[in-house]
Amino acid sequence: MNQATPAPISQGELFSSPDVDAARAFFKEKSRARTNKLMSVSEAVNRFIHDGDYLASGGFGGVRIASAVLHEIVRQRKKHLGLSGHTATHDFQILAAGKCFDRCDIAYIVGLELRGLSANARRYMESGDVKVTEWTNAALAWRYKAASMGVSFLPARTMLGTDVFKYSAAKQIECPFTGQKYVALPALFPDVGIIHVHRADVYGNCQVDGITIADYDVGRASKRIIITTERLVSTEEIQKDPLKTLVPFWLVDAVCHVPYGSYPGNMPYEYFSDEAHIAEWMEAEEDPVALEAFKDKYIYGVKNFEEYLELNGGERRMSELRALEPLRRK
Repeated sequence: MNQATPAPISQGELFSSPDVDAARAFFKEKSRARTNKLMSVSEAVNRFIHDGDYLASGGFGGVRIASAVLHEIVRQRKKHLGLSGHTATHDFQILAAGKCFDRCDIAYIVGLELRGLSANARRYMESGDVKVTEWTNAALAWRYKAASMGVSFLPARTMLGTDVFKYSAAKQIECPFTGQKYVALPALFPDVGIIHVHRADVYGNCQVDGITIADYDVGRASKRIIITTERLVSTEEIQKDPLKTLVPFWLVDAVCHVPYGSYPGNMPYEYFSDEAHIAEWMEAEEDPVALEAFKDKYIYGVKNFEEYLELNGGERRMSELRALEPLRRK
């Protein structure tokens, strides 16, 4: 008699509950009022990000990231956060510099693509101070998708037969229709999602030009949403092209007007990344003492993101980066 091969067991810890009913209970009580949500980044972080929360960072790597919020998280010394390392490069680097998280779902972290590895992020991840569970980029994106759909998991074939599955918190299941093997990816409901956009109104209707990555689902999976925007526009302007509205107002908790809010990252159609300043980050990280001086200068030593921009050349430098953006509309 043939013995069925037992399903492989994953070893990773599940850092966020996929309980759909609990999430629905939260969303049921959340206000959907069309109110003015405009506030400073400092106020938004203070009100909506708490020690111990699980955080999702929008954008892709160093592209369209909510840098101002990330700096403020470090400046306010938020601790014991959970983090989704979905496509995380400079956003991960910033939070690692502040040692803000102690558990992380990882797909892509530490590396800054062609710029190399973040020395400090690598030290932090090798320190043993951060608990990790592994996923693929697709798996983390689909975990947001499951949450946005209101289901506790989605079936997929990613990670099957790999060590990534072994160190994940996924489960292998059998299709009830075909008997084929699938991976059950648990829904991910972040406590807070932070997303930088091209334009938004004061109520939180926000739009993105170009690729949106996983932010459509991050906006619907996250219990609280902080939006930073390049431009504040009227609701009438949003309504001229409603199909571009990535996240509608009733999902949003805070709107922060932050021109150049993705700096030193790239903002498609607006400005290119400041490669010189990112290289300065990378160099400072080689020596922990130099990194502390770097943080004192650029994060703890300024009261807000606008002062950080001024330290890096202000409007003059931003104009240079606008001129470098290959997608910039003339």
